[in-house]
Amino acid sequence: MSVHIETNALDGLRANFLGELLLPGDLRYDEARSIWNGRIDRRPALIARCVGAADVMAAVRFARDRELPAAVRGGGHAVAGHALCDDGLVIDLSLMRGTRLDLLGSTIRVQGGCLNEHLDRESQAFGLATTAGIHSLTGIGGLTLGGGIGHLMRKHGLTADNLVSCDVVTAQGEFLVTSEEENPDLFWGLRGGGGNFGVVTSFQFRLHPLEPIVTAGLVAWPMDKAPEVLRLLRQIAADAPDELGIMANLRLAPSLPTWPAALHGKPVVALIVCYAGAVEEGERIVRPIRAFGSPVLDAVMRKPYVAHQKMFNLAVPTGLHYYWKGHRLPPLSDGIIDVLIEHASRITSPLTTIGIYTLGGAVARIDENDTAFANRDAAHEINITAAWPPDDPEPGRHIDWARAFFAALEPHSRGVYVNYINDDAANRVRETAYGANKWSRLIALKGEYDPTNFFRFNANIPPNGQGA
Repeated sequence: MSVHIETNALDGLRANFLGELLLPGDLRYDEARSIWNGRIDRRPALIARCVGAADVMAAVRFARDRELPAAVRGGGHAVAGHALCDDGLVIDLSLMRGTRLDLLGSTIRVQGGCLNEHLDRESQAFGLATTAGIHSLTGIGGLTLGGGIGHLMRKHGLTADNLVSCDVVTAQGEFLVTSEEENPDLFWGLRGGGGNFGVVTSFQFRLHPLEPIVTAGLVAWPMDKAPEVLRLLRQIAADAPDELGIMANLRLAPSLPTWPAALHGKPVVALIVCYAGAVEEGERIVRPIRAFGSPVLDAVMRKPYVAHQKMFNLAVPTGLHYYWKGHRLPPLSDGIIDVLIEHASRITSPLTTIGIYTLGGAVARIDENDTAFANRDAAHEINITAAWPPDDPEPGRHIDWARAFFAALEPHSRGVYVNYINDDAANRVRETAYGANKWSRLIALKGEYDPTNFFRFNANIPPNGQGA
């Protein structure tokens, strides 16, 4: 079905809108409906590219008045494609990328369309940082609202844990400020509850000292060393200092300049480290990792933090077709390691990656009830990222592989990170993302702030708790 928006209605919106309104057939329409996951192909009836909170308020009211479905686009990096909808209105924040750093208060305010790279660049110019995602093109909005895992989380907590306040446009088109002091119930829900409660037009984050040069990088071994390497990760995760961010990655070595040509396409296991402290101390801490076994690649070095934040950009580029599955996991038992290796050995695409993030540290020390983000006592987060080129003749085999891998890990699962949920697993939002107590509280918040489920293109929390 194709939705037609009357010219008079569109003219009325234009009169109260400073940004850009794009219709099907307009010059920039196809570019504006393209997002990171090339598998998503949706055709909105209207894309409202906002330049400020007033534009967002006008767009929300326009959609409500006409009962149009409305999606919210920040960075457009969510694998499920929640940034777009068919035959509805996309509230596009990608032009809203302003930042303001407060050196006296050690905070930064970023607009809702900012990406990780904007937050990193502005804060690192002054030797400051806060936890951001591991891909520099990830949108700060979706990252934060889902919780926000990244290289600095063991030292400084999740992205959401560093949130000081938000400016929010509600489903009624009203503007609210939220913080621990103002609308604290909504502030609680925004830290892990996803995009269910409104459009966040700006975020204020707490910043921490971080020298622009850090000890960081990747050490890789052949896949047949994976049992020993993953047991090493288990040992490190048990007593590592908070400053050490560490994750594992299992994949076929990518055909990138950073990898020797002789390794391209070969199965490898890697540990990626980032030390959020003095580089000399970081070098000492990671020395046992670099000396372990006989690595085929050691790319740990002193490097700019902003460069380390971009190391995955080429490995998971915009435009490929992606399908994700994820679990939150306990410490890596031998049984879990066996599952990881078994399914890593069956990877169906040279573009696929398996990321295993290490939680703990500051993430685990924050009280479980302080934010909507759940299962803080888990040890790891796994992201099974099936990826393939758009012209692959058999995309189903990659999806089947990811689902089989996911199913094999399910007996060990400690929940799920809402940012890793595809639309084909919506039941996991209720059953495993939050738990019964948080689910009840989130349903109540949804009923208060969005009783008609206007914001439903997300890891959805319906007002009645049962379905949209």
